[in-house]
Amino acid sequence: MRFKENDLREFGSLIEKILAGDDLSEQQAYEAFVQVLSERQPELNQGAFLAALRAKGENVDEIAGCWRAIMDLDTVNVEINSGKMLVENCGTGMDRIKTFNISTASAIVASSLGVPMARHGARAITSNSGTVDMAEALGVDVECSVEVVKQSIEKSNIGLFNGMSVNVHPGGLFRILKHIRFGSILNIAASLANPASPRVGVRGVYDDSLLDSVASLMNKLGYEKGIVYTGFDSVCKNSMDEVSTMGITRVVEFDNGDRSSYTLSPEDMKIPLDTYEDIKPLQNFEDEIAEFLKAFTDPSHSSRVNAICANTAPILYVCGRSGDYVEGAAMARDAIMSGKALEQLKLWVMTQNRDPEKGIRILEKRLASI
Repeated sequence: MRFKENDLREFGSLIEKILAGDDLSEQQAYEAFVQVLSERQPELNQGAFLAALRAKGENVDEIAGCWRAIMDLDTVNVEINSGKMLVENCGTGMDRIKTFNISTASAIVASSLGVPMARHGARAITSNSGTVDMAEALGVDVECSVEVVKQSIEKSNIGLFNGMSVNVHPGGLFRILKHIRFGSILNIAASLANPASPRVGVRGVYDDSLLDSVASLMNKLGYEKGIVYTGFDSVCKNSMDEVSTMGITRVVEFDNGDRSSYTLSPEDMKIPLDTYEDIKPLQNFEDEIAEFLKAFTDPSHSSRVNAICANTAPILYVCGRSGDYVEGAAMARDAIMSGKALEQLKLWVMTQNRDPEKGIRILEKRLASI
């Protein structure tokens, strides 16, 4: 492909501006990312642009501009007819504390309790396994069309749009996410580019300095209600994009124009304090899949269950299914212990699938081996 000299020079000047520590306007970020998505810049410039923004630190307008370009140019949007307000839960990645795939498990539990979960995720970029990797391993069809995901949400209260699928993002985003292996503006902007445009969001961020800005961003992008949090280890040194069962979690909650900030502890949810050893991911993915499923089948698998309950609680609370975090955590535990959550996983595998019988065979084989 031949590139226009004027485009190259202008884009280079924009990268120099970012490297000098200057912020872009939303429109500047939008126009720049349009060039990235449409491959009007060579890959060298595309990577330099993403890396420069990461080094400077992206602001709300820059992330919003990037998000708007993805939604306008490169997202197959759908309208979900669920009769309820759609909810999503997601983490940014890039955190220091790596855990098992808590957000996926929490979404399954929340959906078993009647919350329509419209999820949008990716394969692993900065972690051992992404939500798409785990869902696929369980038998969910992650390469299906957005229409199949839509039907799954409508029929079973849960669906996952694969951010790395050409069926969801048919142009540049698919290409970039397939190859990128470092954290960037896309960890936030791309994860928010949900084809179903949910209006309620529960989002973990890797650093508590981002709490207010991500809450502001979500509000700016049309979210009506949301909870944004960063969890910490027992000494409040290292952080994670999950609600922590090891130490405190710093939270920003918003409801349209109203906003509040607070700190949450496991004790506040009547959840036992755990250690990192209890929730860290296993290095072997096959072993990790088995451990993931044990949380739904083995009541003695208490530490992982605790983490799932702690992260389901804000979902249930923000959408009004529970009155507070304590009730939400208790509802999540009941759903797991009663087998309701496991049945919901089976239903999801059946509904988000072009070949439901194949999907359920994969899951049943996994369950039989643990």
